[in-house]
Amino acid sequence: MPKQLITILGSTGSIGCSTLQVIALHPDKYQVFALAAYSNTELLLEQSMAFKARYAVLVGAIPNSELQQRFKSHGVELLFGLSALDDVAQHESVDTVMAAIVGVAGLQSTLAAARCGKRILLANKESLVVSGKLLMDAVKENHATLLPVDSEHNAIFQSLPVYHQQGLDQAGVKKIILTASGGPFLHKKPHELADITPEQACKHPNWSMGRKISVDSATMMNKALELIEACWLFNASPSQVDILIHPQSIIHSMVTYKDGSVMAQLGCPDMRTPIAYALAYPERIDSGVEMLDLAKIGTLQFEQVNLERFPAIRLAYEVVKAGGTASTIFNAANEVAVENFLDGHIPFNQITQIIETVLNQSAIESVESLETVLNVDRQTRMITQQIIKKSKV
Repeated sequence: MPKQLITILGSTGSIGCSTLQVIALHPDKYQVFALAAYSNTELLLEQSMAFKARYAVLVGAIPNSELQQRFKSHGVELLFGLSALDDVAQHESVDTVMAAIVGVAGLQSTLAAARCGKRILLANKESLVVSGKLLMDAVKENHATLLPVDSEHNAIFQSLPVYHQQGLDQAGVKKIILTASGGPFLHKKPHELADITPEQACKHPNWSMGRKISVDSATMMNKALELIEACWLFNASPSQVDILIHPQSIIHSMVTYKDGSVMAQLGCPDMRTPIAYALAYPERIDSGVEMLDLAKIGTLQFEQVNLERFPAIRLAYEVVKAGGTASTIFNAANEVAVENFLDGHIPFNQITQIIETVLNQSAIESVESLETVLNVDRQTRMITQQIIKKSKV
């Protein structure tokens, strides 16, 4: 059986590195075709050499012939810029694309892969949050395959029947339940959040993630975005999706059925499990993850989300109901606010306040094209920056 040729968009990030770890366990099944990163040149070169990639892409670097020659000396063709992401995502040789670039930067290349009918392992939640209709239409029209890599959506996918896209009601589903760790500040009082430092916000109790995603976990914006993503992925209305705090991160999500059954996917909190599942689907392969020992864990806890502490969840339900570009605005405002928090320009507790202010000041449009989405994204980023600037005066 021929090896599956894989492009990894965002190879130097945590998801990209974990994907390469899984691939390394199965050299008979997978071959890396291309790797893409923003600016981590040294790690990208190291990965390209180790996995014998044909192409490497640096999105955030200026074209550099000396650098190209350095890669070429190891048998790797180095490309630059966003358009190169599209090229390696839609290349005719590629079977599978791991879409793991954080933020809107990964949107266009994910769409390019869908329009070429690729098998897409989706770790870039913004592709659905920002342009869910565009991506799902492209997947359907071009017979692409979309497999969720987020641990929660992967768990839901595993817990649903294969015919769920015909409608959750027809599949006998009552509720989709997204579980959330609650992040590092689960039991802090709202007034205690003003003095949180970026270092504290990035110290997740269970998962090893990038800084932006770690802050999103601390505000529970990650779960807010996952709610929007779940509605698109599983053709669900917001009323069919609940969020439940589960601090141990052992149950990754659940599906409740009309007959009272609850299907759940459990596992150690390690992204290699959903990555391996998506890579090999519908088969199962070794992920390199430690086996779950429930007796050792002993207790699993659950609690309702405190919307006063985590207002991002309330906003997400409102955004899904509003439709159109509301989720684009929601995501863009968050990216700018989180960046400003990490740079020390705003306190932690202002992140969600700023997002809500931006939503209240923005007009919602229908999503007609990628250009519409990108224009709204750009406008929202400028508006958010202006609001932050005013808040500091």
